Amino acid sequence: MPDVLIADDHPLFRDALQRAVLAALPGATVHTADSVNTLLALVEAQPEADLLLMDLHMPGARGYSALAHIRGQYPGLPTIVVSGHEEAQVARRALAHGASGYIPKSAAVEDIVEAVRAVLDGDVWLPHQMVGGSVELVADEADVAARVASLTPQQFRVLNMIAEGLLNKQIAYDLGVSEATVKAHMTAIMRKLGVSNRTQVALAASHLDVEKETLPSIAPASD
Repeated sequence: MPDVLIADDHPLFRDALQRAVLAALPGATVHTADSVNTLLALVEAQPEADLLLMDLHMPGARGYSALAHIRGQYPGLPTIVVSGHEEAQVARRALAHGASGYIPKSAAVEDIVEAVRAVLDGDVWLPHQMVGGSVELVADEADVAARVASLTPQQFRVLNMIAEGLLNKQIAYDLGVSEATVKAHMTAIMRKLGVSNRTQVALAASHLDVEKETLPSIAPASD
């Protein structure tokens, strides 16, 4: 039977998703996570999972960053984005970032069941009111997504903590590592993102926000 991963920080909605998954796939094994950190650990522990349903807004994530990272690290894992956003543009950007489906949190159980079955059959699923049209990611967003996808899970954790404004010593404490280790991750993150300082790291991450103003282009790292 399928192994399904559910990542959402709201217990009631996480339970509702689990019930819908079991209605679609009786006998499926469901594993749950309530943050990006627990999701990363879960995906590492379940590399052969058949499906992931994930909320865009969870602790440890910024916009489409977790989706971009998961799709880069586990391209064979079909992913359905679940979100409170009802805008078709948000859903189409999720598909452009590699999602196989998009479920608004207002969706009926029957729609969730249909989405789960469709994606497992290899189809792409959107609510009927969101079907049609397409979105091409702007150059900076597509570039940042590809670079975020190349980060290791620990580098991704550090990236999101930097984006939240945490200092190296706070990151070290939260991750249970030394400040020297955090600095090493910082160096690797800047190299992979093609930037040269902490401010530019946070700016790069902001290009994956769901709601964003016009952002300046990312300055390349100096040689």
